[in-house]
Amino acid sequence: MSRRLAALITHSHPPATTGAVELAVAAAREAGWRLVASSQEAEKHGEPAEGIEVVDVLPRQADLCLVLGGDGSILHALRHFARTGVPVFGVNFGAVGFLAAVEREEAAEGMRRAFAGETETIDLPGLEARVNGEPRVALNDVSFIRRPHERVAELSYKIADEEVGHVRCDGLVAATPVGSTGYNLANNGPILAWGVKGYVVSYVAPHSLTARALVVAPGDVLHVGNAGGREAVEVAIDGAPAGVLDSGAAIEVSFADKVARLAQLPGTSFYGRIREKFGHLAV
Repeated sequence: MSRRLAALITHSHPPATTGAVELAVAAAREAGWRLVASSQEAEKHGEPAEGIEVVDVLPRQADLCLVLGGDGSILHALRHFARTGVPVFGVNFGAVGFLAAVEREEAAEGMRRAFAGETETIDLPGLEARVNGEPRVALNDVSFIRRPHERVAELSYKIADEEVGHVRCDGLVAATPVGSTGYNLANNGPILAWGVKGYVVSYVAPHSLTARALVVAPGDVLHVGNAGGREAVEVAIDGAPAGVLDSGAAIEVSFADKVARLAQLPGTSFYGRIREKFGHLAV
């Protein structure tokens, strides 16, 4: 019988996770799993640890993806394994780690439980957008932001072919329920609990007394337009630059269900996590 396969992804700042890689190797060996990492991943930590199989490109098929990093690393893994059904289990080595299953102090026990199959999975939705002709999938958000030192943007958006907003602003964010606790939260948008079917659209620094965030039904398509005669605005997918929205152009964004799979320990509560990471919603 072939051994189960775990793909390894670590933080972009390797000194913080090099020791944890050794714990991962030990946990995988004890559970009888194979542990594989890309050559680029292995280079972060110098000589690859004995017990890690190094490949040129991380495979798209595995029994588990183990992430030692923060939310950015976990999102990278979720995008890599999008629509494959591979569960992503995160150990937090970042600042917030809202998507992580365990904190770094619990790394050894958390990985042991993950390899033992003591996890639950959550199917996460995403947003699909075609940016500069290329289809892209976001797990957190698609954002449209004016460039530094240029005029304030003038962005409009339509939902189900009806114009809902047209405002001078610094930008606009379309966020999934998972992404609602990221840029959208910082932008004073509503938090959507995991499991909600839909997404939220919010303006960034709107020059208006009436611009409000809007929760959109999953079947309704969003069209974001940049007013004619204005400068192009930057488009980002999960915070990473993805292209531009030119003057007079529009980009379509739509809800996509069950794009990625997040692994958690049993008993994990979204509402408990909100309180733990961000504090009480009301005091």
